[in-house]
Amino acid sequence: MINKLRESADAALADVPDGAAVMVGGFGSAGQPVALIDALLAQGARELTVISNNAGNGDVGLAALLAAGRVRKIICSFPRQADSHHFDRLYRAGQIELELVPQGNLAERIRAAGAGIGAFFTPTGAGTELARGKEQREIAGRMQVLEYPIHADYALVQAQRGDRWGNLCYRKTARNFGPVMAAAARITVAAVREFVELGEIDPETVITPGIHVQRLVHMPEAAA
Repeated sequence: MINKLRESADAALADVPDGAAVMVGGFGSAGQPVALIDALLAQGARELTVISNNAGNGDVGLAALLAAGRVRKIICSFPRQADSHHFDRLYRAGQIELELVPQGNLAERIRAAGAGIGAFFTPTGAGTELARGKEQREIAGRMQVLEYPIHADYALVQAQRGDRWGNLCYRKTARNFGPVMAAAARITVAAVREFVELGEIDPETVITPGIHVQRLVHMPEAAA
């Protein structure tokens, strides 16, 4: 019987090795899987490459992982916000590597990984510092940049509902990067507020099919 439910977040993340590439869902605090990040923090993996839309807010979640010195490199769109002081400190001290990616490119590079696309051209970034060292060519009268998919070893996502097969639904804006990240990682771990029986989720409302989810944790107290 397929049952992807794990007894705890700690158990779901016990095998994350040092140096792993980890995608972290969320748009700011919306949909950020804070409880899973806390479990990763407790687990102890170091030298991580984190792929996320931003570089953490305040002192919790992704920001706490950075503050603990556990992240070697971050790939993101918005590394600096008013409360991203941990990233700012680490970057200024040369203690973290940054790959800055325009938000649309970030989403498409992650989506391309899940779709099996080898590379794609986009006009975003052409003629700027972000295109330095990358192949560029003129297509349909516009200069475009060759971009490659972003794959990950693990993806951590927060969802509203899930069943034992790993089918997921999200709550409004909290959906953000979850679906594309779930498809782009070797192992996707989803924290869900509501764990339901098979058949309780209308197939027409499934956003992330269970084939993309390997582990599920029921966390009713987690923000969705």
